[in-house]
Amino acid sequence: MRRRIAEHMMHSLSQSAQVTTVFEVDLAAVAKHREANKAGYAKDAVNLTWLAYIANATTQALRQHRMVNSEWRDEGILLKSDINLGIAVALPDGLMVPVIPHADELNLKGLARQIQYVAERARNKQTQPNELQNGTFSISNHGASGSLFGTPVLNQGQCGILGVGMIEKRVKVIASPHGDMMAIRPCAYLSFTFDHRILDGANADAFMATIKKRLENWDEG
Repeated sequence: MRRRIAEHMMHSLSQSAQVTTVFEVDLAAVAKHREANKAGYAKDAVNLTWLAYIANATTQALRQHRMVNSEWRDEGILLKSDINLGIAVALPDGLMVPVIPHADELNLKGLARQIQYVAERARNKQTQPNELQNGTFSISNHGASGSLFGTPVLNQGQCGILGVGMIEKRVKVIASPHGDMMAIRPCAYLSFTFDHRILDGANADAFMATIKKRLENWDEG
């Protein structure tokens, strides 16, 4: 597995111009929604994780920014109609990225269920080769191990990968009608590594701004 990962990573770095941009996201609205709903989800055997929210916001942003859901080819940029989300799963001896097909068609509960499903299959060594294919965008939740932010390497055939840093409480300055005030908020750094042959910084930042807005103003829509 290490040999395959090494070959894949070196091939990726040699094939594309990879750049990373980092956004900080205030997850207070998500935390409020999660606290109100995680017990109900648990009754249906669904673990309502922070990652499910971030994955949902990402798939919706991919709908809006179609160029991010694409692939560089010599004859031109291939825009992909399906949004198939790869979820990186850490294993004792390496890493696996199972794919959730048509992830943008799933609501929050459906996406949470599928993330749980593919992760459990990967950790139990049940993932089949076809479950690792046809991803169009990936997410790496490296913050689960305490990392604040990172620069994930692209899966070739994809334009971007989102890195999710550790969620921690931070003191933030919040604007209000009565002036600035201090508040403690759950925050995380989201890093977006993208293929600079396809996207420029402005395109990448617009994509990230859409994710940030969705998470910071969370609702069921």
